[in-house]
Amino acid sequence: MSTPDADGMLAEQLLRLTRRLQRVQKRQMEPIGITPAQARLLRTVAYYEQPPRMADLAERLEVVPRAVTSLVDGLEASGWVRRAPDPTNRRVVRIELTESGRATLRSLRVARRAAAEDILAPLTADQREVLGGLLSTLVDGGRHYRC
Repeated sequence: MSTPDADGMLAEQLLRLTRRLQRVQKRQMEPIGITPAQARLLRTVAYYEQPPRMADLAERLEVVPRAVTSLVDGLEASGWVRRAPDPTNRRVVRIELTESGRATLRSLRVARRAAAEDILAPLTADQREVLGGLLSTLVDGGRHYRC
């Protein structure tokens, strides 16, 4: 059984690792011209089989709808998404990925892999597998969510 001091140290290490990963990913995203929040929203839009509503995105991201509106505005200004009317309800607006948005997602995947490789470089393949299993157990009780 672990002690409170050991648990506190482990929590601190996880926080430091998270901050480092965020810094590395941000550096990798800069050439793409996208913020981490915009990248997350773009990945979330791509998650859906059909273009989502703003409310769907806000719920999935666990943010207020106004935050989604601002992010969509930025993504739309960059040409990565477009607002489109819902074919069955004219009061509903759906958010669609553009071809440019899909290309940006591909660039983001490359950037994320590069950031992960930078962070994980000191680990062997076996250690990475163990770490992945441990992290899956900790993240949402083992539920896998990728966005």
